[in-house]
Amino acid sequence: MRTYIGHQQAVSDEDFVELALGTPVELWLGVEGETDEERAARLDAARDILADNPEMPDDLIRIAAEAVEAYPKLFDVVPLARPTDRHRAVRKGAAA
Repeated sequence: MRTYIGHQQAVSDEDFVELALGTPVELWLGVEGETDEERAARLDAARDILADNPEMPDDLIRIAAEAVEAYPKLFDVVPLARPTDRHRAVRKGAAA
Protein backbone atom coordinates (compact mmCIF):
# COMPACT_ATOMS: atom_id res chain seq x y z
CA MET A 1 0.00 0.00 0.00
CA ARG A 2 1.26 3.48 -0.80
CA THR A 3 1.09 6.32 1.68
CA TYR A 4 0.79 9.91 0.56
CA ILE A 5 1.10 13.07 2.62
CA GLY A 6 -0.33 15.84 0.50
CA HIS A 7 0.91 15.13 -3.01
CA GLN A 8 4.14 13.40 -1.95
CA GLN A 9 4.62 9.69 -1.41
CA ALA A 10 6.13 8.54 1.89
CA VAL A 11 8.44 5.66 1.00
CA SER A 12 9.93 5.07 4.45
CA ASP A 13 8.94 5.74 8.04
CA GLU A 14 11.34 8.69 8.04
CA ASP A 15 9.64 10.13 4.95
CA PHE A 16 6.24 9.73 6.59
CA VAL A 17 7.30 11.58 9.72
CA GLU A 18 9.11 14.33 7.80
CA LEU A 19 6.19 14.90 5.44
CA ALA A 20 3.67 14.80 8.28
CA LEU A 21 5.66 17.26 10.38
CA GLY A 22 6.79 19.43 7.53
CA THR A 23 10.31 19.41 8.97
CA PRO A 24 13.15 16.89 9.06
CA VAL A 25 13.19 14.69 12.17
CA GLU A 26 16.81 15.69 12.77
CA LEU A 27 15.64 19.23 13.53
CA TRP A 28 13.95 17.93 16.67
CA LEU A 29 16.25 15.06 17.61
CA GLY A 30 19.62 16.37 16.49
CA VAL A 31 22.37 14.41 14.84
CA GLU A 32 25.24 12.50 16.31
CA GLY A 33 28.42 14.55 16.57
CA GLU A 34 26.84 17.97 16.16
CA THR A 35 28.83 20.87 17.59
CA ASP A 36 27.53 23.20 20.29
CA GLU A 37 27.02 25.89 17.65
CA GLU A 38 25.08 23.51 15.38
CA ARG A 39 22.93 22.41 18.32
CA ALA A 40 22.20 26.01 19.31
CA ALA A 41 21.24 26.90 15.72
CA ARG A 42 19.04 23.80 15.44
CA LEU A 43 17.25 24.54 18.71
CA ASP A 44 16.81 28.19 17.71
CA ALA A 45 15.21 27.13 14.42
CA ALA A 46 12.96 24.68 16.27
CA ARG A 47 11.84 27.43 18.68
CA ASP A 48 11.03 29.70 15.72
CA ILE A 49 8.98 26.95 14.07
CA LEU A 50 7.06 26.26 17.29
CA ALA A 51 6.42 29.99 17.76
CA ASP A 52 5.01 30.23 14.23
CA ASN A 53 2.97 27.00 14.63
CA PRO A 54 1.55 26.82 18.17
CA GLU A 55 -0.61 23.80 17.22
CA MET A 56 2.43 21.72 16.28
CA PRO A 57 2.91 19.99 19.69
CA ASP A 58 -0.67 18.69 19.48
CA ASP A 59 -0.05 17.48 15.94
CA LEU A 60 3.15 15.73 17.06
CA ILE A 61 1.32 13.90 19.82
CA ARG A 62 -1.41 12.85 17.39
CA ILE A 63 1.17 11.61 14.86
CA ALA A 64 3.06 9.71 17.57
CA ALA A 65 -0.17 8.07 18.77
CA GLU A 66 -1.03 7.08 15.19
CA ALA A 67 2.45 5.59 14.72
CA VAL A 68 2.14 3.55 17.92
CA GLU A 69 -1.26 2.29 16.79
CA ALA A 70 -0.11 1.52 13.23
CA TYR A 71 3.25 -0.07 14.16
CA PRO A 72 2.94 -1.54 17.67
CA LYS A 73 5.85 -3.96 17.08
CA LEU A 74 8.22 -0.98 16.86
CA PHE A 75 7.47 -0.23 20.47
CA ASP A 76 7.70 -3.72 21.95
CA VAL A 77 10.04 -3.13 24.83
CA VAL A 78 11.33 -5.75 27.20
CA PRO A 79 11.87 -4.34 30.67
CA LEU A 80 15.28 -4.96 32.13
CA ALA A 81 15.44 -6.97 35.33
CA ARG A 82 16.16 -4.78 38.31
CA PRO A 83 18.46 -6.11 40.98
CA THR A 84 16.64 -6.58 44.27
CA ASP A 85 19.56 -5.38 46.34
CA ARG A 86 21.53 -2.44 45.02
CA HIS A 87 24.21 -2.63 47.72
CA ARG A 88 26.34 -5.70 48.04
CA ALA A 89 27.16 -6.80 51.49
CA VAL A 90 30.76 -6.14 52.39
CA ARG A 91 32.39 -9.27 53.70
CA LYS A 92 35.54 -9.23 55.71
CA GLY A 93 37.90 -12.09 56.11
CA ALA A 94 39.41 -14.72 53.86
CA ALA A 95 37.38 -16.66 51.36
CA ALA A 96 36.93 -20.30 52.30
